[in-house]
Amino acid sequence: MTITDYASLLHSARTQDQPQRLLFTFTQAQAQPGGHGKSLTPVMCADKLPDELGSFDALKEESRQMQTHWDVVFVAGLTGRDGQPPPSQECEAPLRAMVTAIEQGRIDTLLAFDRSGDLLRFN
Repeated sequence: MTITDYASLLHSARTQDQPQRLLFTFTQAQAQPGGHGKSLTPVMCADKLPDELGSFDALKEESRQMQTHWDVVFVAGLTGRDGQPPPSQECEAPLRAMVTAIEQGRIDTLLAFDRSGDLLRFN
């Protein structure tokens, strides 16, 4: 299935052979020294089962309660096994790896959405 927006991401995660847990890393855009573009700095992470998620607006509202501004959210999936989703306690290492990948600019395997819920493409 091709993921074209947040709703199709949730649909895809909900229809996989093995249950999924979605990993979210929220980032802030920060100006680079000398005014040469912007970098994305991770500011918070979360993991959610697809059935715990609703619309993108609901995700935004939930993140607003954390009182941390973000500009882009990166999303990855973690696959369960034996018909069970990965437990939340197994998400710490993958989330750390996700943060490191973002900090190093290795974002080609991650989905990214802006605050409007638009799927972003990076070159």
